[in-house]
Amino acid sequence: MEHPIRHDGIVESVEEGHVRVRIVQTSACAGCKVASRCHTAEAKDKVVDVMGVKDAGRWHVGDAVVVSTDGSMAGRALLIGFGWPLILMLAVLVSTIAAGCSEGLTAALMLGSLVPYYLGVWLCRDKIAQKITFRIED
Repeated sequence: MEHPIRHDGIVESVEEGHVRVRIVQTSACAGCKVASRCHTAEAKDKVVDVMGVKDAGRWHVGDAVVVSTDGSMAGRALLIGFGWPLILMLAVLVSTIAAGCSEGLTAALMLGSLVPYYLGVWLCRDKIAQKITFRIED
């Protein structure tokens, strides 16, 4: 792993070959000492599925673990979630303006183009999950 991305987490459930880990994803200022008074700090719980764990019985519910993935996985996830939709919207923008459509119709078509895209992502979620993997570090 060139640039690993790590998060501390707590094991939520353990099944054969599969461990679910709850991580707290924090914004840059969430760890600040005055964050409780500032009211701008954000922290969100996320559940990460770690698949293909050979010795899943090694962990138990409530164990503290470190979940990691490499930077290329994060880049792939960002591309699927934000990059391709942006390119799709720009393509719709250019093509509808070139076709002489009104701004309102262009905006509606741009936003509407995201519906089939994200539906396709949802339908392919299992295939995507196989490519974007997480590990529990020892």
